Amino acid sequence: METETMSHLEQKVNQIPPLPGIYKMLDSTGQIIYVGKSNCLKKRVKSYFTKSPKQPKIERMIFFIDDIDYIVTDTHLEARLLECQLIKELKPYFNSQMKNDRRYFYLNVTHSSHSRGLSIVLEREDHSFGPFRRKQIILSLIDMLTHLFPIVQENNRFDFHYHTLPEPMSPEDFLKNRQTLLLIFSDDTKLNCFINQLEICMHKESAQYHYERATTYRDLIKSLAYISHNLHAYKHLTTRDILLKIPVRDGEKLFFISSGRIVLKQYFPVLTQSVIDTFFNEGSRMKSALVPIPDEKAGIDFQNILFSEIQALPDEWILK
Repeated sequence: METETMSHLEQKVNQIPPLPGIYKMLDSTGQIIYVGKSNCLKKRVKSYFTKSPKQPKIERMIFFIDDIDYIVTDTHLEARLLECQLIKELKPYFNSQMKNDRRYFYLNVTHSSHSRGLSIVLEREDHSFGPFRRKQIILSLIDMLTHLFPIVQENNRFDFHYHTLPEPMSPEDFLKNRQTLLLIFSDDTKLNCFINQLEICMHKESAQYHYERATTYRDLIKSLAYISHNLHAYKHLTTRDILLKIPVRDGEKLFFISSGRIVLKQYFPVLTQSVIDTFFNEGSRMKSALVPIPDEKAGIDFQNILFSEIQALPDEWILK
């Protein structure tokens, strides 16, 4: 990179404040080639131009950077949400995550006894679950479950048989297996019960030196844990109202969240209980105007961000 360009970028970096926000890397034509976020913009952007080792993809990107823009936000939560929004809108060349949500897919419990029982579909259908992003995990799950059938619920537990080689199921066994799969994916308590039984089987097989079977159970547990997280971990986020209080510069910011979306947010230099109650009541009034998310594939990324950020907050920042 030419010295003149480096000097220009160095000046830009020195002007960036040490605050939360997003940054945009632009090439010589003004095209935005990368969008990132940070809790400290100055430190993060400056790291691109140090001599420390970097990933090959980052090294390639740096070669094309001709200018830098940034937007300051009050909180890291808002920076992450804004980053996600801009990536989906702009689709910068060097961004990979959250850009191609059209590729997200659903796990479908099939009707045909000639199938493997589960399949991947690109759009929501009857008896489908998702959306999911990590296709290899779901493909592995489908493959592993061909060794474990029929899965049948008996009282508060599940009975199943391990088959070293996949075998075709009889129509009767397929129907029982299908009904159980629908139950497991629809009910988080049933899914957790099934996972617990698989853990018992894994330890039993390992104790008997059946390591191949134990490995299959282990991998199946990991895949089902991914399913559980994506299908059920957001329930407490999407089925109740949440009030957040996050400290910001010279004050605090309140967020009213309903149905997994930010309905209202506002900065306050000083917070009193009266102010909090008024804000909460206003958020409760506004949530009635919410309309369903038109694109659940794109929405899953925003929910992921909200969920992970709320999980990371201290308990005293979550008021309701």
